[in-house]
Amino acid sequence: MRGDGDGWMISPDGSRQWGRHGAAGLLLRAPLADGRAVVLLQHRAVWSHQGGTWGVPGGARDSHESAVHAAVREAGEEAGIAADSLRVRAELVTARAASGWTYTTVVADTAEPLATVRNRESAELRWVVEDEVAGLALHPGFGAAWTTLRAEPVRLLVHDLDRTAAAELLAALPRTIGLPGGGFGWLAGDDRVAAARTAVLADPVPDGAELAFTRAQVLS
Repeated sequence: MRGDGDGWMISPDGSRQWGRHGAAGLLLRAPLADGRAVVLLQHRAVWSHQGGTWGVPGGARDSHESAVHAAVREAGEEAGIAADSLRVRAELVTARAASGWTYTTVVADTAEPLATVRNRESAELRWVVEDEVAGLALHPGFGAAWTTLRAEPVRLLVHDLDRTAAAELLAALPRTIGLPGGGFGWLAGDDRVAAARTAVLADPVPDGAELAFTRAQVLS
């Protein structure tokens, strides 16, 4: 079953939001050769809602879909991004309306900036350096959420691991790391060292465990 999500939700104040079951979009992040982060943005076709602005591939959720499924599907339809080429890191509700409608941004990363194929909903698809995103004419919803979604460079200090074990751990890590309490870190550079802040791993590191950061561990 597909397509039962298309349609407008009307809030008590008369504002309209697309998606009868809510909507979702994919914020996909990738590393450049120098370690800086780029994100995949969509320049919306002029005929579309909020046309001419920049945002992420996304659209209405169908009734049988999770937010992650909808966001990944929309990225495939609008940008030609294959589901098996990315790693989902988080999902955040980044907009709400009085009607009960929500927009969920699914955050993911991939090993490199992927080739894209646009459909009729996109005037352009572009990998944009993260520091340059705010300078674009952003979709109002995406612009309001960007300060929460953007990632700042971090590096990891790994205790009680020899150099080989530390290298293996770093190679297995995703580039985007969610920080408890909100916000994201980006492991910049092949050695994950060129960074503005330092995130310290818990010691010892359990085999196969997700990394757990606290605000106290993110040092100025």
